[in-house]
Amino acid sequence: MKTYKPTSKSRRQMTHVTRRGVLTGHLPMKSLTGGFKRSVGRNSQGRITVRHKGGGHKRLFREVDFLYNKKEIPAKIISVEYDPNRSAFIGLAVYKDGEKRYVVLPKSVRPGDSFIVSEKAELKAGNRLPLKNIPVGTFVYNVEIKQGGGAKIGRSAGIFAQVVANADGYTNLKMPSSEVRKVSENAWACVGTVSNEEHHLENYGKAGRSRWKGIRPTVRGTAMNPVDHPYGGGEGRQGRGTKRPKTMWGKVTGGRKTRSPKKYSNIFIVSRRRTKKSRKSQA
Repeated sequence: MKTYKPTSKSRRQMTHVTRRGVLTGHLPMKSLTGGFKRSVGRNSQGRITVRHKGGGHKRLFREVDFLYNKKEIPAKIISVEYDPNRSAFIGLAVYKDGEKRYVVLPKSVRPGDSFIVSEKAELKAGNRLPLKNIPVGTFVYNVEIKQGGGAKIGRSAGIFAQVVANADGYTNLKMPSSEVRKVSENAWACVGTVSNEEHHLENYGKAGRSRWKGIRPTVRGTAMNPVDHPYGGGEGRQGRGTKRPKTMWGKVTGGRKTRSPKKYSNIFIVSRRRTKKSRKSQA
């Protein structure tokens, strides 16, 4: 991590991921980039469904390959690049037939390294193979939920899922959230851990840097008026004043389960993720 001299109050706390010696400094591949409009928290009707999003620096979209449908063709990484649309680093892969694609990189891969998508691939970081061919205990990323559906699980910086068991046509994966989930053994996954593992240690240090990232300010409920939030009102600083924590719309937040009891994927969950409440009860 890169730290700064305390020339101001915000500079004292600010940290940054060191990219020197990791990124190769290549400009993005023009044929694999394009403009796009971010949703900034709005749905298809233009209404805000996620608050505190908007603004930020304009971004160039990189077309990253999550399908990995070029099988049995070795590819070589020629650059390691920054992607403003994701936390992990991406690399430009050149396949032996000449095609170029962007892929999410594992943390140990450097320019000049190669990978292959094959059922008989070596158990090496970056290689991609079916879950049934990956031994128990291996860390994987870019995991499919359905065969041929493309990578859906384990795509963020420093993230990995762990193969726990193989049985009855399914592979048990321990997710980053500690949930253990069954996935088809025919689904494909990459071996390794996603790059940029120090991303979660980054401290923005000042409000302006959050605005560059497209994160708008959050107002505390207790600072609002009673008409705007259940915690609002009162002279000076006030406590919550309600039995359970709530959102500004009165929905209970702490401890109440929000997952639908009839959700189609419930049958694939072997053990639920550990919550703050369950950790306290075990202590």
